[in-house]
Amino acid sequence: MHGRLKVKTSEEQAEAKRIEREQKLKLYQSATQAVFQKRQAGELDESVLDLTSQILGANPDFATLWNCRREVLQQLETQKSPEEFAALVKAELGFLETCLRVNPKSYGTWHHRCWLLSRLPEPNWARELELCARFLEVDERNFHCWDYRRFVAAQAAVPPAEELAFTDSLITRNFSNYSSWHYRSCLLPQLHPPPDSGPQGRLPEDVLLKELELVQNAFFTDPNDQSAWFYHRWLLGRAEPQDALRCLHVSRDEACVTVSFSRPLLVGAGSETLLLIVDASPQAVEWRTPDGRNRPSLVWLCDLPTISLDDQLSQHAFRVILTTSDAQKECVLLKGCKEAWSRDSATDEQLFRCELSVEKSTVLQSELESCKELQELEPENKWCLLTIILLMRALDPLLYEKETLQYFQTLKAVDPMRATYLDDLRSKFLLENSVLKMEYADVRVLHLAHKDLTALCHLEQLLLVTHLDLSHNRLRSLPPALAALRCLEVLQANDNAIESLDGVTNLPRLQELSVCNNRLQQPAALQPLASCPRLALLIVQGNPLCQAAGISEHLAELLPSVSSILT
Repeated sequence: MHGRLKVKTSEEQAEAKRIEREQKLKLYQSATQAVFQKRQAGELDESVLDLTSQILGANPDFATLWNCRREVLQQLETQKSPEEFAALVKAELGFLETCLRVNPKSYGTWHHRCWLLSRLPEPNWARELELCARFLEVDERNFHCWDYRRFVAAQAAVPPAEELAFTDSLITRNFSNYSSWHYRSCLLPQLHPPPDSGPQGRLPEDVLLKELELVQNAFFTDPNDQSAWFYHRWLLGRAEPQDALRCLHVSRDEACVTVSFSRPLLVGAGSETLLLIVDASPQAVEWRTPDGRNRPSLVWLCDLPTISLDDQLSQHAFRVILTTSDAQKECVLLKGCKEAWSRDSATDEQLFRCELSVEKSTVLQSELESCKELQELEPENKWCLLTIILLMRALDPLLYEKETLQYFQTLKAVDPMRATYLDDLRSKFLLENSVLKMEYADVRVLHLAHKDLTALCHLEQLLLVTHLDLSHNRLRSLPPALAALRCLEVLQANDNAIESLDGVTNLPRLQELSVCNNRLQQPAALQPLASCPRLALLIVQGNPLCQAAGISEHLAELLPSVSSILT
């Protein structure tokens, strides 16, 4: 190993080593048994420390014995004077360093050190920082030590700028240091907190551009190291969305109000509170999720009290307020209109990417060209290929759509183990693009056929869609989030691999559903459709369930409200 010649051992040497191992094992087992006996008898004294020292000194990863030492130290703390206990703690810290030299990546040892220092009235944090520096000098990628350093820095109130400079020194020494890059992602938001009204998690542009330059140097130095590529992806990531109501929809026929949010919320007692005001009068309503699960969701709805709608009035004004943040949305339902809505634009609000300044756009464009050059030199570098895709998404997803799809094909060939993940990521990007195109066209019809989709996402953005075509894709199911499409009237999902319709529930306006040539095996797979009150036409031709005798009569009994079922 590492250039060392393997020395052959004689049978006598091998036998001597076997005997030596057996003797050590007997000592190890007897010491362990003695510790457990004392612990069971409640004899938590210094002899237990001596016994556990013999074992942990050779094997620091014996978690139960660290627990025993903590129990003994807690007991001795009540029995000894402060001076005596301080000496005991000093010896314990020395023993821990010995154990760390045996195994610098021992979970139990680092955890025990955290526990011990947390109990001291005046810990020497400066010494602990020096300890971290020594161990990181030996192995700058020891994430156990990095975790401990973050703990020490927090306890000692070390300025984030000093810790950032420390990460600089280690990254400069070796770019392949995931822990150091990760620490930067924790420190930079502390050093550059956003204004009260600004988005959380977004760095100032001048800082971001410097970080992009640093990380670019890293992945051009060692293109096959993934740590810098991960950090680059974090830099390209969007900030945490502020609390906002994205869309408010009111239906007169269903007497229902539906709202969608910028992030999943849990509405109810002890959590977020939504206030519905109709014509300046607060309404007592119960909010629920479209799928009925009442878990954190992007979409919530409520039934309107019967007295809140009067057909004789010229209009009704609706307003919904998220009381914890004062985010709100309002719309007006006019007399004679069946519905009204107010929504944010996916294009205006930059829902799927960050707004780019000229300078940042220029830098990212330069990075894109550099990554393409690198990809020519390293054609099978998956991190480079993925970064090219992400840069094109950040710059202009619609302009680069065709090229992005080509890079996805190349990336799948290079990294076949992650083909499923890449298919889902590609589907996500295509759906985002389709939402943008739909808004530019100002229509409520969405065609997603022949796109090779494997997953559906951003369904909360389709709250107002009336016609949805998902045919000729590779979908295996329709997700429960589909229930958010409260206005959906026609759904086509032919020629997929759908095995279940559990996601097609509680769609109040669904009138036509076509799921030909899928993998629906049993009539029971259609049971969820009973929750769609207006469903009139169901087409299931080409599914295995159609081969069963008397299937038409069976489905007529299962779904009596559906007037036409084509099998």
